[in-house]
Amino acid sequence: MAQTMKAVIAEEGQPLKIGDVAKPVCGARDVLVAVEVAGLNRADLIQRAGKYPPPTGASQIMGLEVAGTVVEVGADVGRWKVGDRVCALLAGGGYAEFAIVDKGSLLPVPDGMSFEDAAALPEVMLTVWANIFVRCGLKEGETLLVHGGTSGIGTMAIQMARHAGAGQIIITAGSDEKCAAAKALGADIAINYKTEDFEAVVRDAGGADVILDMVGGDYVQKNMSAAKLNGRICNIAYMNGPVVELNLLPLMLKRLSLTGTTLRARPNDEKSKLRKSVEDRFWPSVIDGTIKPVIDTVYGFDQAEQAQAHLAKGGHIGKILLSRTASDV
Repeated sequence: MAQTMKAVIAEEGQPLKIGDVAKPVCGARDVLVAVEVAGLNRADLIQRAGKYPPPTGASQIMGLEVAGTVVEVGADVGRWKVGDRVCALLAGGGYAEFAIVDKGSLLPVPDGMSFEDAAALPEVMLTVWANIFVRCGLKEGETLLVHGGTSGIGTMAIQMARHAGAGQIIITAGSDEKCAAAKALGADIAINYKTEDFEAVVRDAGGADVILDMVGGDYVQKNMSAAKLNGRICNIAYMNGPVVELNLLPLMLKRLSLTGTTLRARPNDEKSKLRKSVEDRFWPSVIDGTIKPVIDTVYGFDQAEQAQAHLAKGGHIGKILLSRTASDV
């Protein structure tokens, strides 16, 4: 008889609910984690809408990052052992009692750190590293522009870029409260896009060497205008739509690079390399508290519907989480 576990179930047109599903089985290079806290990401909303299916072989359950305790390890795992406190990047399966994780996608939870804080780290830190540092090659002294500066990714981008010696850090956000929060984290310029023209403000500040954009739409053209000579622009989402009409002349004249990436579907070996780079370069600052996750709200797993509604509405600063201690799951 197959073992079962509790998980958040998504049925088309229905509110999220808790149900019984098959407990995942460890492969040779897998780690089974008893999930204490799961992080929410906009990718969860897109998946639920049927527009972002999990990669082949990944769990159909939503959830791309978790923190918890190792309860089983595969024969080829090596580093990890039962009882270890870990946080992890997933291709899916986080909204559940147990999650399978490839051995290369785990990070150790520092002594004294809560599972809530730990669960807020993997997706955002690897996303920032993969895009701002690897894809766009942010260098010491360069200017970084981050749209959505008080999102989970935005709040981490500010801290990691400051840690890495960026020059100016500029963000956009949708309220004065959010702008103040971003400045408290280390942003030099915080632009309320509802009351200011970010394109003009960034140009007046000298332009941006690297731009991280999750908005898309008309921001694609404006980013090219705001970028410096040899600027690098990376899209990781298109909240305002992926279909745009562009004047590409600035791309040529300013020798810009315009690119886009996703993290979820990358091979495990590639994710493992990204994880190792984050652990080597930034994890000491997580351990000593220099880099801290920003958490907006913690819900119970049985409140997943409310949590996703909160995420979809916006207005939050930092991460929204699901916790077993806050629910009956």
